[in-house]
Amino acid sequence: MKKIPLEIVSLSHSVSQSQNYAVVLSEVRGKRQLPIIIGSFEAQAIAVAVKNMVSSRPLTHDLFKNTLEKFNINLKEVVINNLVDGIFYAKLICEKDGDLVDIDSRTSDALALAVRFDCPIYTQEFILESAGIQVEEEFIEEEPVMESNFSSPPANSLAKFSKEDLNRMLEEVVQEEDYKRAAEIRDELKKRGA
Repeated sequence: MKKIPLEIVSLSHSVSQSQNYAVVLSEVRGKRQLPIIIGSFEAQAIAVAVKNMVSSRPLTHDLFKNTLEKFNINLKEVVINNLVDGIFYAKLICEKDGDLVDIDSRTSDALALAVRFDCPIYTQEFILESAGIQVEEEFIEEEPVMESNFSSPPANSLAKFSKEDLNRMLEEVVQEEDYKRAAEIRDELKKRGA
């Protein structure tokens, strides 16, 4: 079957499921988009990689990437290969010593790894036919855009802390895997030129 290349264009709160998020993939050469509902932890795992956030200790997807690389295994591509009863299925296509191996994966984990490995994401026509949405031409973005719509506290809530306090807080929230708060603290530090 012909594989259709996709790219992540947005990540935002799900309209239909308030506790979840939607990651939206768009055809690289086309007008269709594929929205996939994922949990908040999975959304954070994708957002952390897209925003190039670095933690003091490896997070789960970073650990998996480091392990694959240590054993000279390269993630070549991610394929969203099935859709059954509204659930998307994916495979990691890995290469070691010239041999290709496919590994079953949750789609959200596969996307989090694709971002970390900077590898292509594909799907198949029947999935886009079944779950894709047509986008009007004037609304198609020229460049992929990552919209992280995690709710944030009032803008001045971090302004009262010193740089040292913010750096300490950043370490703590990253260890607790609270990436939303970590992004907010990082943004405050960037505003201050830290």
